[in-house]
Amino acid sequence: MKRGLIAATGVAALLVSVAACGSDDGDDNKSGADGFKGQTLTVWAMDGSTPDKWTEDVKAAFEKKTGAKLKIEIQTWNGIQPKVTTALSESNPPDVLEIGNTQTPAYARTGGLADLTDLKESIGATWTKSLNESAVFEGKQYAAPWFAVNRVVIYNKKIWAEAGLKDTPKTRTEFFQALDTIEKKTDAEPIYMPGQNWYFFDGLTIGTDANLVKKEGDKWVSNLADPKVGKAMDIYKQYQSFSKAPKNKDEATPQQAEVFAKGKTGAFIGMGWEAATAIKANPEIEKEIGYFTIPGETADKPEGVFLGGSNLAIAEGSDKKELAKEFLKIALSDKFESQLASEGGVIPNKESLQTALKGNPAAEAGAPAISQGGTTPLIPEWAAVENAPNPIKTYMTAVLNGKSHAEAAKSVEDEMNKRLSQEQ
Repeated sequence: MKRGLIAATGVAALLVSVAACGSDDGDDNKSGADGFKGQTLTVWAMDGSTPDKWTEDVKAAFEKKTGAKLKIEIQTWNGIQPKVTTALSESNPPDVLEIGNTQTPAYARTGGLADLTDLKESIGATWTKSLNESAVFEGKQYAAPWFAVNRVVIYNKKIWAEAGLKDTPKTRTEFFQALDTIEKKTDAEPIYMPGQNWYFFDGLTIGTDANLVKKEGDKWVSNLADPKVGKAMDIYKQYQSFSKAPKNKDEATPQQAEVFAKGKTGAFIGMGWEAATAIKANPEIEKEIGYFTIPGETADKPEGVFLGGSNLAIAEGSDKKELAKEFLKIALSDKFESQLASEGGVIPNKESLQTALKGNPAAEAGAPAISQGGTTPLIPEWAAVENAPNPIKTYMTAVLNGKSHAEAAKSVEDEMNKRLSQEQ
């Protein structure tokens, strides 16, 4: 899962009736009920990712199936990367770890994660392609996709009604037309869009098929000057033209949901859970909140979105790899993935399971865009780029303040390349 921004969402997992799998690995060469009796499997899960009922049910299914005990240790997102890095280098690491999808390549490169190609072959044939991409590094499966969350349009139904808008837009052009109507017919700010909502912009680059980095020789370098990136920024600039938000701030400064809570904003683009933040700030706003999928260029294809989410991985240093795979078979089965979607409102790892989201309007709005989604560049070097001050945010503000795409890209290119070379 991608940092604390989505760490508050719950998660789930799947089916119980999976056949036990034998192994060639010493003590793990066991199968059948009670085949692992006397062992304890340790799982590191992040705070907010394991609802109480899910934990109870998975533990019961696992212990009944294997005869082993399950120990789930909850971790916090703050400081988790160095903690996991250290744990993976030690002789007695946790057996199974929840890791952020964009963090997976860095852990895989160190050799700390076990190869799960056989697991992919046995249970992953229908994993959603866009979710599985982050679990693969250099052609090998080093994790399994667990769940995802993405941004949607959260709008004020009262303001839209005052503007005479009866339907939610199905294309980007229709969305801009709706924002223009709100601007002309109401006193509301059509949309709250600060200049540095970087993850929304990343989604737009996914939608324009832009790559933020490119390979030169054996090094990754900035590709920010690519015209496709410029096209994504032009789209962002059009959204921002309907907003009074500061051009040099992100969506957390101030919290965009708290701005929306004042009831004077037509919409904002954010995570579904941000609606709860708005309601906490102003309970009266709850009855006015609606959701819809971020529309793309055509009605049949939603906008590209950044997919935050988590993968499940097995430590290479674990001496219980086969037992860990039994856990993953249970935790990733259709039963518990559906429970995840229902209880936590997150997107399960198979499109066929999205029916479990019924009744959760934010999740239902997010689901159609999953297949069009992606992440930041899945290279170990990328993490350094996003360290504050993120040069891409600097680029965005520069464009919004009048610089050309090419000028703005050039102004941050050296800093991006320095970070990509890890010479900080």
